[in-house]
Amino acid sequence: MPADDALRDRLVRVGAELLRTGSPEALSLREIARRAGVSHGAPRRYFPTHLSLLSAIARSGYADLSAQVTAALLAASPDPREQIATIAHLYVRFAATNRGMFELMFRHDLLQSGYLGLRDDALPLFRLLVDQVAAARPASGPLAAPPAETTAAAIWSALHGVAELWNWGSLTLATRATDPAPFIDAVLDAHLGPPAH
Repeated sequence: MPADDALRDRLVRVGAELLRTGSPEALSLREIARRAGVSHGAPRRYFPTHLSLLSAIARSGYADLSAQVTAALLAASPDPREQIATIAHLYVRFAATNRGMFELMFRHDLLQSGYLGLRDDALPLFRLLVDQVAAARPASGPLAAPPAETTAAAIWSALHGVAELWNWGSLTLATRATDPAPFIDAVLDAHLGPPAH
């Protein structure tokens, strides 16, 4: 790997490490440069703006989530409903164990900026969910069932809400729950029906 690429990757890696212990607000160019052992101006050689560096760090979060999903699906049952459940539980767990990264990945200003095609990084996981929803549906069903893409978007929206409310402590406060799993299962049951046993 060329030295420039190695330093660029190190800056992104250091930013991701900072998120493990802090919020996205801790990701200043100066602090990332300091922790990477370079001058405070060095990141500007690779990232013209602070947003472009944050986008690269967020992109690494999408790559990490995708790698985790791929590994989990390989170990899971090939049943589409089970695959969806695996994705759903992993998504909420990722949000809980990577709070700073999860927040950064969905920051409106980063998604709107268009740096590195960040919006597109969420699409492969969404497409996978759409495909699994289409496969999980029975061959015959209600004529008014929404398209698989609509149902997948509704599931994603609900899971994102569960993840955020769980991270904020709101679900625990409202329900005294100690595990988000029942909420995840309820989302899937509401959109796909209960799993077949």
